[in-house]
Amino acid sequence: MTTRSSVGIAAQAARGATLVTKRRVEYRSLPSKSILNRCANPRMPFRWTINPYRGCEIGCHYCYAVYTHKYLGIDDPERFTSLVFSKVKARELLERELHRGVKGPIAIGTGTDPYQPAERRFETTRGILEAFLTVSGHSIGITTKSDLVLRDIDLLGRIAARNDLRVNVTVTTMDDALARLLEPRAVRPDRRMETVRQLRWRGIPAGVFSCPVLPLITDTKEVLSAVAAQAKRVDASCWTANPLFLQPSARKRLMPFLERRFPHLAARYRSHYRRGAYVSAGYMEWLERRVDRIRRRYGLAATIPFRPETAEPAPPVQPSLFEEPPRVDTGLLRRPAQTAARNCSGRGSIGAATASRRQAA
Repeated sequence: MTTRSSVGIAAQAARGATLVTKRRVEYRSLPSKSILNRCANPRMPFRWTINPYRGCEIGCHYCYAVYTHKYLGIDDPERFTSLVFSKVKARELLERELHRGVKGPIAIGTGTDPYQPAERRFETTRGILEAFLTVSGHSIGITTKSDLVLRDIDLLGRIAARNDLRVNVTVTTMDDALARLLEPRAVRPDRRMETVRQLRWRGIPAGVFSCPVLPLITDTKEVLSAVAAQAKRVDASCWTANPLFLQPSARKRLMPFLERRFPHLAARYRSHYRRGAYVSAGYMEWLERRVDRIRRRYGLAATIPFRPETAEPAPPVQPSLFEEPPRVDTGLLRRPAQTAARNCSGRGSIGAATASRRQAA
């Protein structure tokens, strides 16, 4: 591993040991002094963040968090997906911090997916959940693209009985082929929706995040409505969709991908993001109107508000965590692969995006 500095967290990373090496990814340990990170952005609905891992092997081409490897002294954005750090003694560190007293909502998985493939091997996220079993009265949110979160259904139920817990499952499209193209090593969209259904059956608030929305790729009425319809079908607590946030480091990763797979859209992206990481104001307003109309059509909430910090712990969830919910035909949750093939060729919903903007959602 090549780093450009050896101070602070970069020095900690340099001291980490190689745990496992696979064909696509190297896992290393990350000695840590703290697990909780304070969020200074007033626009965020949480005050603290927890990322059990540094780096993420899911490999989403649009990932905004690739810049975070710079703090480890690693400049190449491609290393974000091939060099993953697991934080050492995460459970013990979090227990110590929680018992010192922490105020404000806590978000797990803001920079990397806490249930990425590394979690099957290291169980760092499960250790963090075990730390939350020792406290009550906290507001905790988990965001993931993986159905592996269901492995921890026993812990989630016990945490939810004493805290304000919700799980957010990211689904940007119901089209299997398009999802695989954009998010190479994420689980299928229908399995993510099934995860929401299972969580909701057990009384755990679980919403669907269509974040980010990719201009001219996943912003069409067809794509957004398909996700919203299935969110309704699985009784999602909410559905929200926000446009792509394109940091400079993420741009270095996304633009070559667009040039290869969506060359007819590359110039449009440069125009949309010509002034920085945020999409143009006009597009933002257009997307907000479309999302709001689709949300109202399916009767979905926009968010799951955190309870006030002074609220009493939630009652135990029902039904039993060991009761199997009725099955849903997950084949109904899947979009045909032909849609993505049309999109990649410049036809279908992407090719018609310009015309669709002239129409109401």
